[in-house]
Amino acid sequence: MIISGSRDFQIALYCLSPRFGNRENLLKLKQMKSTSLQEIEDAKKAALEVLLHNAHGPYMGLPRTAGWGYPEPYTRDLMFSIFGIAVSGNKVLLESIRKVLNTLAKNQTEHGHIPSLVHDKDDRGASDTTPLFLLGVGIFRKLTGESEFLHEAVEKALLWMEYQSPSDRYLVAQQPTSDWRDEQWVLGYGLFVNTIVYSYLRLFGLDERAEEVRNEMSKFTIIAGTGHHHVHEGLVVKHKPYYALWSYKILSSERFDLLGNSLAILSGIASPSRANDMIKWIEDECAAMREKGDLVVGLPPNFFPYIQPQDPDWNDRYALYNNPGDYHNGGIWPFISGIYIAALVAAKKYKLAQEKLDVLTHFIKITKSDKLEFGFNEWIKAQDGEVMGQEWQTWSAALYLYAAKCVEDKCTPFFDEMREK
Repeated sequence: MIISGSRDFQIALYCLSPRFGNRENLLKLKQMKSTSLQEIEDAKKAALEVLLHNAHGPYMGLPRTAGWGYPEPYTRDLMFSIFGIAVSGNKVLLESIRKVLNTLAKNQTEHGHIPSLVHDKDDRGASDTTPLFLLGVGIFRKLTGESEFLHEAVEKALLWMEYQSPSDRYLVAQQPTSDWRDEQWVLGYGLFVNTIVYSYLRLFGLDERAEEVRNEMSKFTIIAGTGHHHVHEGLVVKHKPYYALWSYKILSSERFDLLGNSLAILSGIASPSRANDMIKWIEDECAAMREKGDLVVGLPPNFFPYIQPQDPDWNDRYALYNNPGDYHNGGIWPFISGIYIAALVAAKKYKLAQEKLDVLTHFIKITKSDKLEFGFNEWIKAQDGEVMGQEWQTWSAALYLYAAKCVEDKCTPFFDEMREK
């Protein structure tokens, strides 16, 4: 539980306060900034400590997903951790990821699908593990110069992904609760998964197919009561700068997915003008939510507007895990915040990226344990800023390192080249 009087909590809330106008508050802001560089350095060291602690777990010596609560090696978490490991320069972590990728390749199905748990070839059914594996291998190859690393496994995975398009075209589809949001419905052509598909295609130099994915995403969602022959749905929302959460035939969701849209900016799917409009829209919407009391944290929720019990897309199970402002239904996830910060750098919003990194730095310090200096928690409740879930989360630490690197160097490793294409 956050102690509301603590310095870290007060600073984190102060970062989002509109009351920066008077002289006293400006002095406080200046003092806060003067210590933020050291705080960020301390946080980077702590993030590295978390990753090294988690690098060897009880399952075949594979990395664990969190320091204590999640000993299992979850594929999607560890694939996202490659972002931070790649910029850390740490050889121990790099070799741990090599082991993860090799193990995934050994446990790949006959048809090319990648399991949800690295060590368990029978744990199948996720829509994002195979594209994330391809993204991870692509980054690993760029980092090491091993251009043929896991060639056979990559070819099988690429073919598997081609078969995931029901229309036999370029966008891939998924079943509900099959991506990282295992407690939330995303039906058909999901934004997040298709941004990963686009990204790995660019990394592997499959630019023609990547451009076809981008073209299909750039079509409007179909909102008419009936479909039209040879008219294919896309993910563009009319009169909004962001991409739809998902779309399939005449159905879609126009709720905002921060992870998918941040990856769309980072990878270059979104044009610079769309990226700028989207970022302004995100920050304006967050300001409005703070006015209404739906948000107290100076970071965007992973998903909004929140699904309410009276809404048609509410699922009864959400009352257990996914209440408004919680978990997948509007929680603030540090790993997603890290990707949003990288997207701000990609859009050349350097000042805003630094501000968000400062806020994230203060929140990852909050811990439930007296024995820890940094929590690196799983997620944060939107309405009160309480840290939730497991501490020392691998992807929370890794994406913090990646975000900090992006802000420091004003570039986005592995994604700058994609946007240039």
